[in-house]
Order: sequence, then structure tokens, then C-alpha cells
Amino acid sequence: MSVRAACAAFGVSETCYRYRARHRAENAEIADWLIKLTHNQRNWGFGLCFLYLRNVKGYGWNHVWLHVVAHG
Repeated sequence: MSVRAACAAFGVSETCYRYRARHRAENAEIADWLIKLTHNQRNWGFGLCFLYLRNVKGYGWNHVWLHVVAHG
């Protein structure tokens, strides 16, 4: 059975079938940074952690992606 026929039979788009998550190595790095920052700076919230990583450390991650990683 072809992928197209199987997707049609189960009502799944081919795009969803072929989707591969990216940034897995970066996710671990982001999580490690957030844990380090919140451990060392207990009064920092998400916004300060984001600004530190973006402006001081120079990472190009956007706030939405950091939020997705931080909150699973």
C-alpha cells in the first residue's frame, strides 16, 4: 500500500506523516541553560532568562521557541 493511500485511509495528511521534529540537540542546550540560569538567579523569570541568552550570550533563539522548550 502506498503512503498516499494509507494516509487517505486513516485521514492523515502526508505532511503530518512525513514530519520530522528538528532542533533536538538545541532543545537540550536550551533546557540546560534555563536550568543553570534559574538555579543561579532564583529571582529571574522567563523574560530575564530570554534577554540574557539573547543579548549577553548571543543566541538567536526566539522567545516562542524558548517557551516551547521550557514548558514542554
